[in-house]
Amino acid sequence: MPTIPTTVSKKAPTLVAARTTLPPKGAALALGRPGGGGFVYLASQSPRRRQLLEQLGVRHELLLPDADEDAEGLEVVKRGEAPAAYVRRVTQLKLDAALVRLKRRGLPVAPILCSDTTVALGRVIYGKPADAADARRMLSELSGTTHRVLTAVAVGTPRRRVHALSTSRVTFAPMSRQQIAAYVDGGEPMGKAGAYAVQGRAAAYISHIAGSYSGIMGLPMFETAELLRAYGFKI
Repeated sequence: MPTIPTTVSKKAPTLVAARTTLPPKGAALALGRPGGGGFVYLASQSPRRRQLLEQLGVRHELLLPDADEDAEGLEVVKRGEAPAAYVRRVTQLKLDAALVRLKRRGLPVAPILCSDTTVALGRVIYGKPADAADARRMLSELSGTTHRVLTAVAVGTPRRRVHALSTSRVTFAPMSRQQIAAYVDGGEPMGKAGAYAVQGRAAAYISHIAGSYSGIMGLPMFETAELLRAYGFKI
């Protein structure tokens, strides 16, 4: 199937401070001054988030879960939970776990960046598919619809945290069962919210995007830069 032209329109982001007082600028500069040793911990296994953070020019170190941590358990959806509430809650849980990890390992204190992405059709949340059959089900339900992609971002230290939410809308053209099966057989949907990667082969079926392309990938650049500036990073 030929690639369908994609149009992108921007919308104002939602930026929320977890506390009413952001880090004092004078104190934060020591953390984020370019060339001064400032860096951020990235508590994510996603290569896409690493790529996007590198695009911002921010030095970072990975702070990944230990083998005995139940990282997937943090992403369990509560009954009746709204998509926005879900993705915010999971991101805060990831940050909580990362802060405990930092202390346990005795690492130098620096801001920790966490993020979570989910796909929603109405109030139905589409996380990562459990298997190929689950991926086919998700894509069949998203085919020919416009759905939301919500990515929450949080940056925090043991003393304070700030967070933001990016919401975008993605329209899929109708996909045949054969097209869905071929896409799933390629393996791309696994490990992706909603069973697709906007930067991959799924782009051939996306007719329209409204919002943040990087947010759909997993780390909204604008919102992330705003949060890091609150900690003194010169972006």
